[in-house]
Amino acid sequence: MDIDLHCHSTASDGALPPREVVFRAHEQGVKVLALTDHDTIEGLPEAQQAAGEVGIQLITGIELSCLWGGATIHILGYNFALDDPHIIEATNALHKGRWLRAEEIAQRLATKGMTGALEGALAAQKALGGDSSNAPARPHFAQFLVQQGHVRDHAEAFRKWLGAGKIGDVKQHWPTLEETMHTLNKANALISLAHLYHYKFTRSKRRRLVQDFVNAGGHALEVVNGVQPAEQVGTLSILAREFNLKVTAGSDFHLPQQWSELGRYRAVPDDLTPLFESPLGAQATT
Repeated sequence: MDIDLHCHSTASDGALPPREVVFRAHEQGVKVLALTDHDTIEGLPEAQQAAGEVGIQLITGIELSCLWGGATIHILGYNFALDDPHIIEATNALHKGRWLRAEEIAQRLATKGMTGALEGALAAQKALGGDSSNAPARPHFAQFLVQQGHVRDHAEAFRKWLGAGKIGDVKQHWPTLEETMHTLNKANALISLAHLYHYKFTRSKRRRLVQDFVNAGGHALEVVNGVQPAEQVGTLSILAREFNLKVTAGSDFHLPQQWSELGRYRAVPDDLTPLFESPLGAQATT
């Protein structure tokens, strides 16, 4: 596939540096790429340089964490200026919030006998080539738990300790949906609601979230995220039509051989309007 609007690097919780993400995307045939690291734009200058070297069109991107209905949700912002003051102010605040969150995750794990989690997560982050000025994320804590023998694998780490509703699921350091949407709109960004099925919401709650997103000035719905089940793509497509939203799709790539490869995701229904057009005018397929 020649367009991918959702992927991550070591600037947040991915396994490859921004430069290598771009090179890998090029190898996979991607022509238009958005690097959407969590709550940071630090990887974008490196990605832009690499994109120029291989001839990929790089769209500035970010995946912002925020709170809605007591849950953490993610909003994708695109096509903003790197020096936009609203983006810089928001990411600086989120940088501090992520450190507070990491410290609290470590404290909570320590109460269960898993001490040294912050140092261990930082070591895991550094081993992947990540920037230690950024707080470690939950995948880095998961790696620590595996290395220390507390769990068998990452899946068990999230199921027992780090996933939604578990002790490592720390939410209170995020801004609200309304605040996040205000930031992106002020930055003249294009805005998409990410992976709606990642949240354990009822059908009616999903619909309320989409309505609030639209009311706050949202532009698109991410109807395809990696290799999610086809029936979910169908349901999200119905919501996009109902609310007259454009759509985005992407691999949500974090590391090789996990979830989805760059440029690989399920097909987007032909009748939907993409937020960004593919250079060849074709939608991606698996």
